[in-house]
Parts: sequence; C-alpha cells; structure tokens
Amino acid sequence: KDLASRHGIPQLSTGDMLRAAVKAGTEIGKKAKAVMEAGGLVSDEIIVQIIEKTITENPGSNGFLFDGFPRTLPQSQALDELLRELDTEVSGLVMLEVPDEEITRRILLRGQSSGRPDDLDEAVIRKRIDVYNAETAQVFDYYHQKGKSHKVHGVGSVEEIFQRLCTTIDSFQNG
Repeated sequence: KDLASRHGIPQLSTGDMLRAAVKAGTEIGKKAKAVMEAGGLVSDEIIVQIIEKTITENPGSNGFLFDGFPRTLPQSQALDELLRELDTEVSGLVMLEVPDEEITRRILLRGQSSGRPDDLDEAVIRKRIDVYNAETAQVFDYYHQKGKSHKVHGVGSVEEIFQRLCTTIDSFQNG
C-alpha cells in the first residue's frame, strides 16, 4: 500500500478484487463465488476479467501496482494480451529475493498474529514455496526476456526494503 501511495498508482490485489466483486454481487463476482464455494481456484479468465474491469474503470490512472498477479506463465500472457488491447504494457516486474528460511520464519510469525492456521503449518508454507519455485518463478523469466524483471534484496528493515523497492520502481517508471 505504501508503494502504491508513494507512486500515485492504485494497488490491484487480485484477492481483494475477488472479495469485492463477490460482495458487490457483480456477474464476475457471482462466477467467482460459485467456484470458491465449491473449493476450486478461480480461473485465469475470471481474474483477467476482474483486472480488466478495474483498469477500464480507472482511465486516468498513471499505472497500476499488481500485487500477487500474475502468478503463472498463462496469467502473464493473458495480462499482456489484455494490456495490448488497452494499448499499454507492463512497465516492470519486481521480485523480492528472500531466502526460503526467512520466508518460512516470516509467515510463521504472521500466523501467530493473523489467526490463519495455514500460516502456522511449516509443511504448508514449504509447499507454497515449492509451488512458487515450480510455477511463479517462470513469470520472472518471462518478463526478464522482455527486459522488464528486477530483483530486489528483500532482507533488512521494512524501511530499507521499501527504499530499495522505490528506487527500482522509479528506475523503470521514469525510464
């Protein structure tokens, strides 16, 4: 949220957008709700529709900060196609580099305050890391081939990491 605020662009969290669409009872929200209630994962098609709706409802925006999206190569390709249709493109992708042990430690700490049982189960956390390495890491490579991927050292104080992120985002926002 601080990054989006500092750069004057909306943060698009697919999880937040899904919950808002469901709560609002939109057509897309109804589709997503049916899938989620059945225990399934919302399709890339529905996610991209929600992103498209959000982008087109904010025509004066000077960009968007996608949070947690795209997570897979097909999502990256669908996003690029959507943005092409809207006559724009991804400016850059930022990946925080954090050792697996530190990620595990942080999520376990978050689990103590969030009440989420999955954040308290180290096996579940390690499975998430495996899924990330198998699926989401490909997104970095996809945008790296386009010269748009940036790695940021993600260990240190929140302020240090925030400043590194800002410097990186400034480099491709102004470049």
